[in-house]
Amino acid sequence: MAQPQPTLAQLRALVGVADHRHFGRAAAALHVSQPTLSSAVAALERTLGIQLVERTTRSVLLTPVGEEIVRRARGVLGALDDISQLAMSARAPLSGDIRLGVIPTVAPYLLPRLLPSLRARRPDARLGLREAQTKPLLEELRGGALDLALLALPTDEPGIAELPLYDEDFVLVAPVDHPMAGGAGLPLAALGGQELLLLEDGHCFRAQALDVCREAGARERSALRAASLSTIVQMVAGGLGLTLVPAAAVGVEVGEGRGLATATFRDPAPRRRIGLAFRATSARLADWSLLAAEIRDALPGTGLPVAPVTPVAPVTGSAVPRSA
Repeated sequence: MAQPQPTLAQLRALVGVADHRHFGRAAAALHVSQPTLSSAVAALERTLGIQLVERTTRSVLLTPVGEEIVRRARGVLGALDDISQLAMSARAPLSGDIRLGVIPTVAPYLLPRLLPSLRARRPDARLGLREAQTKPLLEELRGGALDLALLALPTDEPGIAELPLYDEDFVLVAPVDHPMAGGAGLPLAALGGQELLLLEDGHCFRAQALDVCREAGARERSALRAASLSTIVQMVAGGLGLTLVPAAAVGVEVGEGRGLATATFRDPAPRRRIGLAFRATSARLADWSLLAAEIRDALPGTGLPVAPVTPVAPVTGSAVPRSA
């Protein structure tokens, strides 16, 4: 006799429990009752003949085999979603649900420019947004919870393909009375001996800024870290040090009357590349190329500094169109 197989509903229930570590919250997210969710997980355990979930009064834990089954279930559910989205995109390009993750040092500066134009030009695209640091975004991307992510490239992740969008310089933010305030074409060595305020661990922009510090001979003021660029810029305004921000953030974070000024660096200035990352196996490559074009079209005339982009090959070796 054929061995009973898990159902998609059972797999979705288990993944929901893994995501929320709580039956009640998982049920709410899946729009089912808690008894229905519990029954689905219990039925999956009976089908497989093994315990997947440890239930306690305070939390929900997954057994080791449960963790592995969740990982594989994410791939199954992601592939199923890709099939549905492939059919939809064939009927109407760049339509339907698009689950986009964005890193915090991009989201507040690019999305206000992108979303109105995307809504007007692609009304059939239903964009769902998730703001998080690079590591969780890549985990959700690989697991199928996201379709693609807008972040700093390269990711150097197996199975992930990339589309570059734009390059942006790093800009120094300083108190208005600092000797480097308002400077242009500063050599990177001008930062030597300076104390810089940086983001907390987990932000890719922190790692990039640390690379600049090491090259320039600057040091981090490690006792003062923040979760956002907005907080760091306020620290600079309070006279606690200097910081680096991506050029796109200047218009939002550094305004008149805040006691702040900027300085730019001599070429080749420190910079980062922003682009889209997605599963190399995604069936929606044509849609992601269209979305890349929509993002680039939203940039001109907005004040967002954009440097010439040299295409980045996908790390998997998969063919990615260069014309998008």
